[in-house]
Amino acid sequence: MLAVGPNGVGKTNLLEAVHLATQGFSPRTRADAQIVRFGAAAARIALRGSRAGVGFEAEVVIRPGEGKRAKLNGAALRTAEQLRGELPTLVFTPDRLVVVKGSPAARRAYFDRSLARLLPGRAAVPVEYAAAVGQRNAALRRVAGRLSPAEALAPWTAQVAELGAALVAARSEAIAVLGEGFAVKAAALGLPDGRLAYSGRVATVGELDARLARDLERGSTGAGPHLDDVGIFSGERDLRSFGSQGEQRLAVLALLLAEAEALVGRRCGPPLLLFDDVLSELDGMRREALVALLPAGGQTLMTSTAADALSVEPDQLLVVGPGTVRAS
Repeated sequence: MLAVGPNGVGKTNLLEAVHLATQGFSPRTRADAQIVRFGAAAARIALRGSRAGVGFEAEVVIRPGEGKRAKLNGAALRTAEQLRGELPTLVFTPDRLVVVKGSPAARRAYFDRSLARLLPGRAAVPVEYAAAVGQRNAALRRVAGRLSPAEALAPWTAQVAELGAALVAARSEAIAVLGEGFAVKAAALGLPDGRLAYSGRVATVGELDARLARDLERGSTGAGPHLDDVGIFSGERDLRSFGSQGEQRLAVLALLLAEAEALVGRRCGPPLLLFDDVLSELDGMRREALVALLPAGGQTLMTSTAADALSVEPDQLLVVGPGTVRAS
Protein backbone atom coordinates (compact mmCIF):
# COMPACT_ATOMS: atom_id res chain seq x y z
CA MET A 1 0.00 0.00 0.00
CA LEU A 2 1.44 3.37 -1.04
CA ALA A 3 0.24 6.68 0.40
CA VAL A 4 1.24 9.64 -1.77
CA GLY A 5 0.85 13.40 -1.60
CA PRO A 6 2.86 16.62 -1.37
CA ASN A 7 4.95 17.39 1.66
CA GLY A 8 3.02 18.59 4.67
CA VAL A 9 -0.42 17.17 3.84
CA GLY A 10 -0.50 14.48 6.53
CA LYS A 11 1.12 11.31 5.17
CA THR A 12 3.22 10.89 8.31
CA ASN A 13 0.13 11.58 10.44
CA LEU A 14 -1.65 8.70 8.70
CA LEU A 15 1.24 6.34 9.40
CA GLU A 16 1.49 7.60 12.97
CA ALA A 17 -2.21 6.92 13.53
CA VAL A 18 -1.87 3.32 12.30
CA HIS A 19 1.12 2.78 14.57
CA LEU A 20 -0.70 4.28 17.55
CA ALA A 21 -3.75 2.07 16.99
CA THR A 22 -1.65 -1.12 16.79
CA GLN A 23 1.06 -0.36 19.35
CA GLY A 24 -0.55 2.06 21.77
CA PHE A 25 2.05 4.77 21.36
CA SER A 26 3.36 7.15 18.72
CA PRO A 27 6.65 6.44 16.92
CA ARG A 28 7.30 10.19 16.96
CA THR A 29 6.66 11.29 20.54
CA ARG A 30 5.71 9.94 23.94
CA ALA A 31 4.01 13.23 24.87
CA ASP A 32 0.32 12.48 24.33
CA ALA A 33 -0.59 16.16 24.16
CA GLN A 34 1.44 16.47 20.95
CA ILE A 35 -0.80 13.92 19.23
CA VAL A 36 -4.04 15.82 19.73
CA ARG A 37 -4.94 18.32 17.01
CA PHE A 38 -4.47 21.97 17.93
CA GLY A 39 -7.66 23.30 19.48
CA ALA A 40 -9.17 19.84 20.03
CA ALA A 41 -9.92 18.35 23.43
CA ALA A 42 -9.10 14.76 22.49
CA ALA A 43 -7.97 12.41 19.73
CA ARG A 44 -9.46 9.07 18.70
CA ILE A 45 -8.01 6.46 16.38
CA ALA A 46 -10.11 3.47 15.31
CA LEU A 47 -8.76 0.64 13.18
CA ARG A 48 -10.44 -2.39 11.66
CA GLY A 49 -8.57 -5.26 10.03
CA SER A 50 -7.81 -8.98 10.10
CA ARG A 51 -4.91 -11.05 11.35
CA ALA A 52 -4.45 -14.71 10.43
CA GLY A 53 -7.95 -14.61 8.96
CA VAL A 54 -9.53 -13.35 12.18
CA GLY A 55 -11.03 -9.86 12.25
CA PHE A 56 -10.17 -7.31 14.90
CA GLU A 57 -11.08 -3.77 15.89
CA ALA A 58 -8.76 -1.51 17.84
CA GLU A 59 -9.42 1.90 19.33
CA VAL A 60 -7.24 4.40 21.17
CA VAL A 61 -8.56 7.58 22.78
CA ILE A 62 -6.25 10.31 24.05
CA ARG A 63 -7.30 13.09 26.40
CA PRO A 64 -4.39 15.18 27.63
CA GLY A 65 -4.08 14.91 31.38
CA GLU A 66 -6.07 11.67 31.54
CA GLY A 67 -3.75 9.23 29.79
CA LYS A 68 -4.60 6.92 26.91
CA ARG A 69 -7.52 4.50 26.85
CA ALA A 70 -7.52 1.55 24.47
CA LYS A 71 -9.91 -1.19 23.42
CA LEU A 72 -9.38 -4.35 21.42
CA ASN A 73 -12.47 -5.98 19.97
CA GLY A 74 -14.59 -3.89 22.33
CA ALA A 75 -12.75 -4.96 25.49
CA ALA A 76 -10.95 -2.28 27.48
CA LEU A 77 -7.21 -2.85 27.93
CA ARG A 78 -5.35 -2.08 31.14
CA THR A 79 -2.81 -0.03 29.17
CA ALA A 80 -2.71 1.05 25.53
CA GLU A 81 0.72 -0.57 25.18
CA GLN A 82 -0.93 -3.99 25.58
CA LEU A 83 -1.83 -3.66 21.90
CA ARG A 84 1.82 -4.41 21.09
CA GLY A 85 1.43 -8.03 22.11
CA GLU A 86 -1.62 -8.51 19.91
CA LEU A 87 -0.88 -6.53 16.73
CA PRO A 88 2.85 -6.63 15.90
CA THR A 89 3.97 -3.61 13.89
CA LEU A 90 7.45 -2.51 12.81
CA VAL A 91 8.10 1.05 11.71
CA PHE A 92 10.79 2.95 9.82
CA THR A 93 10.94 6.72 10.08
CA PRO A 94 13.92 8.98 9.36
CA ASP A 95 14.32 9.38 13.13
CA ARG A 96 15.06 5.64 13.39
CA LEU A 97 18.61 6.28 12.21
CA VAL A 98 19.30 6.98 15.89
CA VAL A 99 19.37 3.19 16.34
CA VAL A 100 22.69 3.15 14.47
CA LYS A 101 24.18 6.58 14.98
CA GLY A 102 22.75 7.44 18.38
CA SER A 103 23.78 6.60 21.91
CA PRO A 104 24.11 3.08 23.37
CA ALA A 105 20.85 3.75 25.25
CA ALA A 106 18.99 4.09 21.93
CA ARG A 107 20.33 0.75 20.74
CA ARG A 108 19.58 -0.98 24.03
CA ALA A 109 16.00 0.27 23.87
CA TYR A 110 15.59 -0.88 20.26
CA PHE A 111 16.95 -4.37 20.82
CA ASP A 112 15.03 -4.81 24.07
CA ARG A 113 11.80 -4.05 22.16
CA SER A 114 12.83 -6.62 19.56
CA LEU A 115 13.55 -9.08 22.38
CA ALA A 116 10.02 -8.61 23.69
CA ARG A 117 8.52 -9.41 20.28
CA LEU A 118 10.80 -12.34 19.46
CA LEU A 119 10.85 -13.89 22.95
CA PRO A 120 7.49 -12.96 24.48
CA GLY A 121 8.07 -15.29 27.43
CA ARG A 122 10.97 -13.07 28.47
CA ALA A 123 9.48 -9.72 27.48
CA ALA A 124 9.34 -8.60 31.12
CA VAL A 125 13.04 -9.19 31.84
CA PRO A 126 14.32 -5.77 30.63
CA VAL A 127 11.58 -3.99 32.59
CA GLU A 128 12.21 -6.02 35.75
CA TYR A 129 15.97 -5.47 35.51
CA ALA A 130 15.54 -1.72 35.05
CA ALA A 131 13.24 -1.62 38.08
CA ALA A 132 15.79 -3.52 40.18
CA VAL A 133 18.58 -1.14 39.14
CA GLY A 134 16.35 1.82 39.99
CA GLN A 135 15.63 0.38 43.43
CA ARG A 136 19.31 -0.31 44.08
CA ASN A 137 20.22 3.22 43.00
CA ALA A 138 17.64 4.64 45.39
CA ALA A 139 19.01 2.44 48.17
CA LEU A 140 22.56 3.61 47.39
CA ARG A 141 21.50 7.22 47.84
CA ARG A 142 19.73 6.43 51.12
CA VAL A 143 22.78 4.61 52.45
CA ALA A 144 25.08 7.42 51.32
CA GLY A 145 22.83 9.89 53.10
CA ARG A 146 22.83 7.70 56.23
CA LEU A 147 19.10 7.21 55.97
CA SER A 148 19.40 3.42 55.66
CA PRO A 149 21.91 0.83 56.86
CA ALA A 150 24.33 -0.68 54.33
CA GLU A 151 22.62 -4.05 54.80
CA ALA A 152 19.56 -2.66 52.99
CA LEU A 153 21.49 -2.91 49.73
CA ALA A 154 21.95 -6.67 49.78
CA PRO A 155 18.52 -7.73 48.45
CA TRP A 156 18.69 -5.25 45.56
CA THR A 157 22.26 -6.21 44.73
CA ALA A 158 21.19 -9.86 44.50
CA GLN A 159 18.25 -8.95 42.27
CA VAL A 160 20.39 -6.81 39.97
CA ALA A 161 22.88 -9.66 39.57
CA GLU A 162 20.21 -12.31 38.95
CA LEU A 163 18.07 -10.29 36.57
CA GLY A 164 21.17 -8.91 34.84
CA ALA A 165 22.31 -12.42 33.97
CA ALA A 166 18.81 -13.23 32.66
CA LEU A 167 18.80 -10.05 30.57
CA VAL A 168 22.20 -10.77 29.02
CA ALA A 169 21.05 -14.30 28.12
CA ALA A 170 17.79 -13.05 26.58
CA ARG A 171 19.51 -10.26 24.62
CA SER A 172 22.14 -12.67 23.36
CA GLU A 173 19.49 -15.05 22.06
CA ALA A 174 17.43 -12.32 20.42
CA ILE A 175 20.46 -10.73 18.76
CA ALA A 176 21.64 -14.12 17.53
CA VAL A 177 18.20 -14.66 15.97
CA LEU A 178 18.41 -11.27 14.24
CA GLY A 179 22.07 -11.52 13.25
CA GLU A 180 21.85 -14.01 10.41
CA GLY A 181 18.84 -12.33 8.83
CA PHE A 182 20.47 -8.92 9.24
CA ALA A 183 23.53 -10.05 7.27
CA VAL A 184 21.37 -11.41 4.43
CA LYS A 185 19.07 -8.38 4.23
CA ALA A 186 21.96 -5.92 4.46
CA ALA A 187 23.79 -7.66 1.61
CA ALA A 188 20.67 -7.61 -0.56
CA LEU A 189 20.37 -3.86 0.08
CA GLY A 190 24.00 -3.29 -0.92
CA LEU A 191 25.57 -3.20 2.54
CA PRO A 192 28.24 -5.95 2.59
CA ASP A 193 29.25 -8.17 5.51
CA GLY A 194 26.65 -6.85 7.91
CA ARG A 195 26.85 -8.20 11.44
CA LEU A 196 25.67 -7.51 14.96
CA ALA A 197 28.05 -7.74 17.91
CA TYR A 198 26.95 -8.07 21.52
CA SER A 199 29.07 -9.12 24.46
CA GLY A 200 26.85 -8.80 27.49
CA ARG A 201 28.31 -7.55 30.74
CA VAL A 202 27.06 -9.67 33.63
CA ALA A 203 27.80 -8.08 37.01
CA THR A 204 27.97 -10.64 39.83
CA VAL A 205 27.14 -9.95 43.46
CA GLY A 206 30.85 -10.09 44.20
CA GLU A 207 31.67 -7.48 41.58
CA LEU A 208 28.89 -5.18 42.70
CA ASP A 209 30.03 -5.47 46.29
CA ALA A 210 33.64 -4.79 45.27
CA ARG A 211 32.71 -1.50 43.61
CA LEU A 212 30.33 -0.43 46.37
CA ALA A 213 32.39 2.61 47.41
CA ARG A 214 32.25 4.04 43.87
CA ASP A 215 28.56 3.30 43.52
CA LEU A 216 27.83 5.02 46.83
CA GLU A 217 29.79 8.07 45.74
CA ARG A 218 27.92 8.31 42.43
CA GLY A 219 24.55 7.17 43.67
CA SER A 220 24.18 4.72 40.80
CA THR A 221 25.04 1.15 39.81
CA GLY A 222 28.18 1.29 37.67
CA ALA A 223 28.25 -2.23 36.25
CA GLY A 224 25.73 -4.42 34.46
CA PRO A 225 23.84 -4.78 31.18
CA HIS A 226 22.13 -1.39 31.58
CA LEU A 227 25.47 -0.04 30.31
CA ASP A 228 25.89 -2.48 27.39
CA ASP A 229 25.98 -1.62 23.71
CA VAL A 230 25.24 -3.51 20.50
CA GLY A 231 27.67 -3.01 17.64
CA ILE A 232 26.22 -2.71 14.13
CA PHE A 233 28.95 -3.41 11.59
CA SER A 234 29.66 -3.62 7.89
CA GLY A 235 32.79 -5.73 7.77
CA GLU A 236 35.12 -4.24 10.35
CA ARG A 237 33.49 -0.81 10.24
CA ASP A 238 31.31 0.21 13.15
CA LEU A 239 28.55 2.03 11.29
CA ARG A 240 27.92 4.37 14.20
CA SER A 241 31.31 6.02 13.72
CA PHE A 242 32.36 5.01 10.22
CA GLY A 243 29.15 4.63 8.24
CA SER A 244 27.61 7.19 5.92
CA GLN A 245 24.05 8.27 6.56
CA GLY A 246 23.00 6.16 3.58
CA GLU A 247 24.66 3.08 5.06
CA GLN A 248 23.09 3.77 8.44
CA ARG A 249 19.70 3.94 6.74
CA LEU A 250 20.31 0.60 5.02
CA ALA A 251 21.34 -0.94 8.33
CA VAL A 252 18.10 0.14 10.03
CA LEU A 253 16.06 -1.24 7.12
CA ALA A 254 18.00 -4.53 7.28
CA LEU A 255 17.31 -4.79 11.03
CA LEU A 256 13.60 -4.21 10.52
CA LEU A 257 13.36 -6.73 7.68
CA ALA A 258 15.38 -9.30 9.64
CA GLU A 259 12.99 -9.00 12.56
CA ALA A 260 9.96 -9.30 10.28
CA GLU A 261 11.39 -12.52 8.85
CA ALA A 262 12.20 -13.85 12.32
CA LEU A 263 8.65 -13.20 13.50
CA VAL A 264 7.29 -15.13 10.54
CA GLY A 265 9.72 -17.97 11.26
CA ARG A 266 8.50 -18.13 14.84
CA ARG A 267 4.92 -18.53 13.62
CA CYS A 268 3.94 -15.09 14.83
CA GLY A 269 2.72 -14.20 11.35
CA PRO A 270 4.06 -11.32 9.30
CA PRO A 271 3.97 -8.00 11.14
CA LEU A 272 2.50 -4.84 9.70
CA LEU A 273 5.35 -2.78 8.22
CA LEU A 274 5.25 1.01 8.14
CA PHE A 275 7.82 2.92 6.05
CA ASP A 276 7.76 6.70 6.23
CA ASP A 277 9.66 8.58 3.52
CA VAL A 278 12.11 5.76 2.86
CA LEU A 279 11.97 5.67 -0.94
CA SER A 280 13.26 9.20 -1.52
CA GLU A 281 16.68 8.28 -0.11
CA LEU A 282 17.10 5.00 -2.02
CA ASP A 283 18.30 4.60 -5.58
CA GLY A 284 16.35 2.49 -8.06
CA MET A 285 18.28 -0.71 -7.38
CA ARG A 286 17.76 -0.49 -3.63
CA ARG A 287 14.08 0.36 -4.02
CA GLU A 288 13.66 -2.84 -6.01
CA ALA A 289 15.66 -4.78 -3.42
CA LEU A 290 13.51 -3.41 -0.59
CA VAL A 291 10.28 -4.45 -2.28
CA ALA A 292 11.69 -7.92 -2.99
CA LEU A 293 12.61 -8.34 0.69
CA LEU A 294 9.14 -7.59 2.07
CA PRO A 295 7.68 -10.67 3.82
CA ALA A 296 5.12 -12.59 1.80
CA GLY A 297 1.56 -12.51 3.05
CA GLY A 298 2.03 -9.39 5.12
CA GLN A 299 0.97 -5.80 4.65
CA THR A 300 3.21 -2.79 4.16
CA LEU A 301 2.24 0.88 4.20
CA MET A 302 4.74 3.27 2.60
CA THR A 303 4.57 7.02 2.20
CA SER A 304 6.01 8.94 -0.72
CA THR A 305 5.59 12.23 -2.53
CA ALA A 306 5.35 10.48 -5.91
CA ALA A 307 3.26 7.52 -7.10
CA ASP A 308 6.06 6.34 -9.41
CA ALA A 309 8.55 5.99 -6.53
CA LEU A 310 7.94 2.24 -6.46
CA SER A 311 9.24 -0.02 -9.21
CA VAL A 312 6.07 -2.15 -8.93
CA GLU A 313 2.39 -1.33 -8.89
CA PRO A 314 1.15 -1.12 -5.28
CA ASP A 315 -1.83 -3.24 -4.31
CA GLN A 316 -3.52 -0.04 -3.20
CA LEU A 317 -2.70 3.60 -3.85
CA LEU A 318 -3.89 6.21 -1.35
CA VAL A 319 -3.86 9.89 -2.23
CA VAL A 320 -3.44 12.07 0.85
CA GLY A 321 -4.54 15.69 0.90
CA PRO A 322 -5.09 18.19 3.72
CA GLY A 323 -7.49 16.33 6.01
CA THR A 324 -8.41 13.72 3.36
CA VAL A 325 -7.37 10.23 2.28
CA ARG A 326 -8.89 8.66 -0.83
CA ALA A 327 -8.21 5.45 -2.73
CA SER A 328 -7.02 5.91 -6.30
